Amino acid sequence: MTSRPSPEQRRELGTFLSSRRARLQPEEYGLQRGARRTPGLRREEVALLAGVSVSWYTWLEQGREIQPSADALGRIAKVLKLDQVEASHLFALSSREAPAVATGGQLSDGLALLVRAIPVPAYVRNTRLDILAWNDPIADLFVDYGMLQPHERNTLRLLFLYPPYRTQILDWEQMTRGMISAFRAARAQARDKGPFDSLIAELNEASPEFRAWWQDTDVKGFDEGAKHMLLPSGKVTAFTYVALTPVGRPDLSLVTYIPTPPARDCGS
Repeated sequence: MTSRPSPEQRRELGTFLSSRRARLQPEEYGLQRGARRTPGLRREEVALLAGVSVSWYTWLEQGREIQPSADALGRIAKVLKLDQVEASHLFALSSREAPAVATGGQLSDGLALLVRAIPVPAYVRNTRLDILAWNDPIADLFVDYGMLQPHERNTLRLLFLYPPYRTQILDWEQMTRGMISAFRAARAQARDKGPFDSLIAELNEASPEFRAWWQDTDVKGFDEGAKHMLLPSGKVTAFTYVALTPVGRPDLSLVTYIPTPPARDCGS
């Protein structure tokens, strides 16, 4: 079942398509580069490769009130070489699929028990990046979330507004930009965008960095990766973070931080 995207959502869709088009090289499609005013493929080239009319694709990028079919979006995604997360973002902005992501709901007793029992740092978050449950090791690693107000227990908010994060997380900018990308993708799929938009408004007001980086169009999953932390002892420790989604709860992620052993010296 589809719904009609808002004017803002249509503009966001157009900006996203334009940005994905700009990163492509004409030579990848057997096209001559020639003299081009802007980088990437032209609109008419995308339209031709996707099998849609030039005027229709132009209207789509301009945010006109048209409703593309799932088939047409699939062809456009293929031409633009979108990965799975980007393609899902395209469909969400087009309202071609019923949004599948929510931000509410209570944790089950079992999940709350599990996160406390895990011996490595761990917490449960929703798609808005609110931290809903945590264990003692993650509180020791980052901050005692129990000492914060509920609205302050948000990973994105802490990354920008809690100063110790900037010194604790050595790859802070990379981590923060990745979180913004995941947050952007989750917002597009959310039925209720209000909770997302309230956080966006707060961070826009409080952080010039967020205000600048939010203008990007990147979207990606953020379910596994590496993070380097400066511990209170002064020791630098590497962690592998892994986010798992509980069965039947696509709105939640169980995030664990596993200490990464140092590489062995293979020398003689």
